[in-house]
Amino acid sequence: MTTMTENAARYREFKMPDVGEGLTEAEILKWYVQPGDTVTDGQVVCEVETAKAAVELPIPYDGVVHKLNFDEGVTVDVGTSIITIDVAPGSGNDAPPAEAAEATAPAAVTAPAESVAPASSAEDEAPKGRQPVLVGYGVSEASTKRRPRKGGAQVPEQAPAEALRAVQTELNGQLPAPARPLAKPPVRKLAKDLGIDLATVVPTGPDGIVTREDVHAAVAPVVEDAPVSRETTPAPAAPVQGDARETRIPVKGVRKATAQAMIGSAFTAPHVTEFVTVDVTRTMKLVEELKSDKEMAGLRVNPLLLIAKALLVAIKRNPDVNASWDEANQEIVLKHYVNLGIAAATPRGLIVPNIKDAHDKTLPQLAQSLGELVSTAREGKTSPAAMSGGTVTITNVGVFGVDTGTPILNPGESAILAIGAIKLQPWVHKGKVKPRQVTTLALSFDHRLVDGELGSKVLADVAAILEQPKRLITWA
Repeated sequence: MTTMTENAARYREFKMPDVGEGLTEAEILKWYVQPGDTVTDGQVVCEVETAKAAVELPIPYDGVVHKLNFDEGVTVDVGTSIITIDVAPGSGNDAPPAEAAEATAPAAVTAPAESVAPASSAEDEAPKGRQPVLVGYGVSEASTKRRPRKGGAQVPEQAPAEALRAVQTELNGQLPAPARPLAKPPVRKLAKDLGIDLATVVPTGPDGIVTREDVHAAVAPVVEDAPVSRETTPAPAAPVQGDARETRIPVKGVRKATAQAMIGSAFTAPHVTEFVTVDVTRTMKLVEELKSDKEMAGLRVNPLLLIAKALLVAIKRNPDVNASWDEANQEIVLKHYVNLGIAAATPRGLIVPNIKDAHDKTLPQLAQSLGELVSTAREGKTSPAAMSGGTVTITNVGVFGVDTGTPILNPGESAILAIGAIKLQPWVHKGKVKPRQVTTLALSFDHRLVDGELGSKVLADVAAILEQPKRLITWA
């Protein structure tokens, strides 16, 4: 007869891992499996969104999905079990693991540890104070308090099995889960923000995938049927709460992390911003020439590529600008490498992934890295590792038609270069006023690390290279 202890050892709880840099929570975006599905070690079972990126989580066990502990859209603390796997299906005892654990709990209190320890392999053991999670992921030694959830009852951190089953019964009615519509995370978010049930949307994408156009098509009839008045506002970005004249959007994910980082940066690093307007006509001609160069075939060639290269050359000529401030040790840390950050606007918000060791890359290698960075960001697949360790950043506000701005430093970095729109303007060239391609650059820097002279030299070097791009050869 199977004992309760053996039954408990039959199940494995997969806990939310810390997918990067001590993050304390993540939102479950999508489940790829349902109870009863067979899974194998390394199979992706869900996608979660942290404050930095959307990440797919692989399961570290073979077995059958016994239970999904949380629904999509729920934010879960690191270290909390999110899915239960039956690693020994067909053993003849289908009692849920929580019941077995509760039945054996009193024995665990009164009996010696060795007499109640369930049979397990060395792989299942973990050091004291840490949770067994995926290889390459770490967890905090102490879990933080769960933040309140919008609407609905609060779920205690260690909810009893009966409470969990009651919630699942109420939400699911003990009915088999229907097939979920196929859609990418940004499309799911759009549908959620517009209040559209994806199950009611007719998919037109390949393999029955719901696209953004499908969601907008589904919301169009709702807009047309709505009463028209002078107070009518555009479709809200999130469900309206309270007065219909206002929309409240919960601050979470990337937006929350960005807000906290910008506040911290603005009020800890003394910002200084300098500007320069520069004739980039020759740079624009070089961009067109490089597009037809066989060594650049298939690569993304645009003004950003040459501006990035110009900044890297300017840093090489003025290495002290590439540094960070260590407040705890009261030290300036000079970086002998450049992890070049590129600010990217994505459906999830503003993120700043960086190109590791950009200073060592040739122009074709830099072009390839930029292309991969942009593509990954647009797909929402940028990893937390890709957004950590940056030293200097570029933000291209010119793509929005903006002349320039005063960018705020990415936390922990010494400088950020803003690129304005490149426009045809009257310019004095060789003693005559001619139409030339002109842009304005803005360099913000941490005045604790970079004084006015050093900041001016860096900005002047970037401008000089863009005016005469042949300097890339002589200065690089």
